[in-house]
Amino acid sequence: MRLLLAIDDSKFSEAAAQAVIAQYQPQGTQVTILNVVDLAIPIPTSYAEGFREESLKQGQEVVRRAEQVLKRAGYTVQTAVEEGDPKSKIVDYATGWNADLVVVGSHGRKGAERFLMGSVSAAVARHAPCSVEIVRIPKS
Repeated sequence: MRLLLAIDDSKFSEAAAQAVIAQYQPQGTQVTILNVVDLAIPIPTSYAEGFREESLKQGQEVVRRAEQVLKRAGYTVQTAVEEGDPKSKIVDYATGWNADLVVVGSHGRKGAERFLMGSVSAAVARHAPCSVEIVRIPKS
């Protein structure tokens, strides 16, 4: 199985990685861990390149940490950091890599926050070329 784990630097993504470990056998499962750096925030041009480099470096660190967790659990893992809109980049990556499953965490946004921020997991579920598992953290 080709499993795409799309993550950001949040507890929701940590839950998604743990769900992969709990639900899927390492044997025969190839995992690609993808972080998409969204640079849509307009910043002055003199700071733009430094901000971009720092954001990509942080993205590499995010996927490196998840890679360590999954490799310890026995998975074959590769990583990727992309730049752009997370919704479309995740779908594009899943399509190009021929993923069998995309696993994403849900931030559980509602109301105005969901309207303003959008739901990456919902957009991926609607447009991905394969099955999508959305992992939620239970409310305490």
